[in-house]
Amino acid sequence: MARRYDTRTTIFSPEGRLYQVEYAMEAITHAGTCLGILSTDGIVLAAERRNTNKLLDEVFHSEKIYKLNEDMVCSVAGITSDANLLTNELRLIGQRYKYQYGESIPCEQLVSWLCDIKQAYTQSGGKRPFGVSILYMGWDKHFGYQLYQSDPSGNYGGWKATCIGNNWNAAVSMLKQEYKEDETSLQDALDLSIKVLSKTLDMTKLTPEKIELATLTRENGKTQIKILPADQVDELIKKYEKVEAELEAAKKEKEKAQAQKP
Repeated sequence: MARRYDTRTTIFSPEGRLYQVEYAMEAITHAGTCLGILSTDGIVLAAERRNTNKLLDEVFHSEKIYKLNEDMVCSVAGITSDANLLTNELRLIGQRYKYQYGESIPCEQLVSWLCDIKQAYTQSGGKRPFGVSILYMGWDKHFGYQLYQSDPSGNYGGWKATCIGNNWNAAVSMLKQEYKEDETSLQDALDLSIKVLSKTLDMTKLTPEKIELATLTRENGKTQIKILPADQVDELIKKYEKVEAELEAAKKEKEKAQAQKP
């Protein structure tokens, strides 16, 4: 039935669905995982790096995380070429606002303006939706730390913790269980992001080459954006593995004690 209505983005099916937009969203579920966690003293973005070829020239500082302006960073899941175009547009919108008003654009306003462009591509003949979901982390004087997610349909929403890309369902259900509102520090958020990625990524062992981590904090009235170097990421992974090993040992000890009971 779908085949009759999925040739164009502008045709509704009898059930009221736009199949091309749904297909664009489906494409994102096969992309590298990205997750964001809001904490009391900052925000963490973590992303799975898929392109880990040793022959790749390390010219690019980051594959999945883009700085937009002094107060905002985004992470993308989906078609990289689409993401490059949209991140350039985000930077231009931010620069135009700063030139006109002399201050950084409020986070939600930037997200909303880009989503208007995304939505226009679902309503025009001869165009296709952008195959990209974006996670934004930022700070502004109105609402402080903020985390947003937008998808190809042009929808967006504010989140305390969320995930996009491959295995996002498992990651979100884990975040629901583990995330503690108003109690999570930046260090807790970093530890939680490693824990979620290690449980949800399709790999046997987490390595610093496979993931990117970025933090956004405030120091002396300025926003500090930091992409964590490989040695810091490795420390976090080792810390998590040590905790997991201790829990596993305690579990085995408990099972052994129960087995010995008459």
